[in-house]
Amino acid sequence: MPDLSDRWREPDFVTAVHAWIHDQLDGTDSPVVAIEQTHVTDWSTVMRVTTRLGTRWFKANDQSMAHEAALTAFLAPRSHERVPVPWPFDLETGWMLMADMSPRLREVVAEERSLDHWAEALGAYARIQIACEDEVDTLLALGVPDRRLHTLPGAYADLLAGLDDPDPRLPDPPAVAELCDALAAYGVRETVQHDDLHDGQVFLASGRAHILDWGDACVSHPFFTLAVTLEGVIAWGVDDVAGSEDLGPHLAAYLRPYAEAYDLSPDQLGDAARRAMRLGWICRAVNGAMPGDPEQTRTRLGMFLGGAA
Repeated sequence: MPDLSDRWREPDFVTAVHAWIHDQLDGTDSPVVAIEQTHVTDWSTVMRVTTRLGTRWFKANDQSMAHEAALTAFLAPRSHERVPVPWPFDLETGWMLMADMSPRLREVVAEERSLDHWAEALGAYARIQIACEDEVDTLLALGVPDRRLHTLPGAYADLLAGLDDPDPRLPDPPAVAELCDALAAYGVRETVQHDDLHDGQVFLASGRAHILDWGDACVSHPFFTLAVTLEGVIAWGVDDVAGSEDLGPHLAAYLRPYAEAYDLSPDQLGDAARRAMRLGWICRAVNGAMPGDPEQTRTRLGMFLGGAA
C-alpha cells in the first residue's frame, strides 16, 4: 500500500507546483531562482523557494487542511501583523506562498535557553482570538472545522466508537457533555483556535512573535489551546523535562487580554483555563484524528487522563 506522503513527490504534482510558483513570481521583481522540497508529511508538503530578493515558502495541504490558505489570509488583517499575509494563494487548491519569517522560536529557545519569548507570543495569539469572536460564521464558511462545545460530545462518541479497546478510564460522552457545559458557563466566547501551537509554529522575524501554520485550526473554546501549548510544550522547559517549567507566568500572559476583554475575576479565568486545559486534549484528539493512526489518538486521550485531577 503506498504511503500517503508519496503523492507530494509525484512528478505531476511537483511539476504543477513549480509551474504555479513560476507563474506567480517570475513577472515580479522577485523571480524564482530555485525550488527545493524540504518537508513532506502524510497531510502536507513545504518547498523552499529561493528568489532574487530572498526566500519564500510554498505550502500545500490535503483536503482536511485545505482551508489554511484562506484562513491565514482572513486572520492576517485582524492580527496586528502577527499573522503574515499569504501572497499569493489559491482558494481552489489551497496552495500558498509565504514570506520567510525565521527564526523559529524552537531554535531561539535552544540558543538562548529561555522561554521568555512565549509571553509575547501568547498575548498576541489571545488578541487574535478575541478579534475573531464575531467572525465564527465566516470562519466556518471558510471550511474551518466546527469543534464548538456543543459538538464535542458527539464527535468524541464517534471517536471512541472507532477505537479498538479504548481505555476504560475515559469518560463517557455524557460526562464530556457535563465538562463542556461547565466550561461554557464562564461565558468566554468560542472563536478560532490554533490547536497545535508549539514552538515550531511561532516565528520571530524582526524580533517580533508571529503565529503561522494554521492548518490544524478549528472553531472551538479559545482556551483549548492551553492543552498543547502549555501542558504539551512549555511545561517541559528548555531541556524537555516534564514539569520543569512553572506554567503560572505563561498562563498569566495568555489570560491578560481576556482579563481586559471580560468581566471575569482572575480566579474565574484561571478556573476556566484549568478546565479547558483538560478538555482541550479531547478536542485535540477529535480534531487531529488521522485515519489509520489510532496511536496518536490514544496518546492525546491519555494526556486527558494523565493530567486529570
